[in-house]
Amino acid sequence: MTKTRSKPYRPAELKPIIRWRSRTEALKALHGLFNYKDRALITIDPDPDSIASAMALKRLLWRHVQSTAIGIIRPIKRLNNLTMVRLLKLPLIQLNEKNIKDFDKYLLVDGQPSHHELFQKVPYTAVIDHHPVKSEPDAPFVDIRPHYGAVSTMMTEYLRAAAIKPSQTLATALIYGIKTDTRNFERQTLEEDVKAFLYLFSRANHNILRKIEISDLSLRDLALFKEAIENKTVSRDRIYSHLEKVNSPDILVIIAEFMLKVHDISWSIVSGVHGDQLVVIVRNDGYRKDAGKAVTRAFSGLGNAGGHKAMARAEIPLAALDPLLQRKTPTAIARFVKRRFAVGHPASK
Repeated sequence: MTKTRSKPYRPAELKPIIRWRSRTEALKALHGLFNYKDRALITIDPDPDSIASAMALKRLLWRHVQSTAIGIIRPIKRLNNLTMVRLLKLPLIQLNEKNIKDFDKYLLVDGQPSHHELFQKVPYTAVIDHHPVKSEPDAPFVDIRPHYGAVSTMMTEYLRAAAIKPSQTLATALIYGIKTDTRNFERQTLEEDVKAFLYLFSRANHNILRKIEISDLSLRDLALFKEAIENKTVSRDRIYSHLEKVNSPDILVIIAEFMLKVHDISWSIVSGVHGDQLVVIVRNDGYRKDAGKAVTRAFSGLGNAGGHKAMARAEIPLAALDPLLQRKTPTAIARFVKRRFAVGHPASK
């Protein structure tokens, strides 16, 4: 009897948005949306994958537009990312509502318009991403593939379709983007991610890559680790911790991933106040769990919330907590996060 291979189950939120039969066809469609007089702006919420992907997209637009800039919506504070930008000499500009109007065409990589208030105000020509789709972006060019481990993988495929060999700087950025977003291939990963990594491996500067990877913490961050450990609570297979104030949400990511290493812990939920927002970072071991869905259920009515199966994030304006909390003390906020997550959280099985 002949066995038939069953197709993998793909939840609706992981369905891709692809309008072309091949990368070559997609690349031709993308180039067709620009002309040599255009001043293009690529917008990103900066992390290694988005920075590398924006660099690759800038290379793809070379000679198709007058100029291309990469704009970040928030300052880079995580030390790895600062080291990456410094060592690779990456040109980035800080965006605001005034200078964003200095361009003719706009592109978004490693994100969707619904992910940030500033993104929602931009008339995008192109959106390229790998996060689950909340609502289809209103743009002429949309390529969203949630099953890919990194957008850097997608952009490597575009470079190859264009017969462009990445420079050492670009290859180093892309390979670091793949490594970080797949957590060294421990998280959601496709064969395409591995192929892109192997293609970039011999072209990257591994001395610089190593320096970027080990530049993770400052002495000041150690005090936040102490605070997080002292404030932790454990409920079944979940560990919670809340930090009163942080200079950057990136430290919450580092602490959440660190706490996931604790034996018998499957979920790590770390929150903190950054400016006028409550930021909640969620990590899990990826086994029969969905962090993105849990965070969306818990916090989507209050702010931006979502992510992947093993990693997710919520950003909630503190003002949105006014009807829910009489006093916004650290203890009250910590209890609020734990309560909301428990209500919106699917059973840990």
